[in-house]
Amino acid sequence: MKKQTHPEYRPVVFRDPSADFAILTRSTVTSRKTVEWEDGNVYPLVDVDVSSASHPFYTGRSRVLDTTGRVERFRRRYAKA
Repeated sequence: MKKQTHPEYRPVVFRDPSADFAILTRSTVTSRKTVEWEDGNVYPLVDVDVSSASHPFYTGRSRVLDTTGRVERFRRRYAKA
């Protein structure tokens, strides 16, 4: 392989501020922010909008849509046709 063609693969902390959740993993993403992790080392920090701690699919807090009203409106609209 050619040297210096691949980005640096290193430990990075991804944090979801809305859920107060952070995870240390490896990535090639870059960041100017840093954070001191539980092990005492300093790692780059990347803030994310949605994580498994805040996503409705993983937390079970999904929205219930009113599909009954939609179906009834559809039937009323096209019943004449």
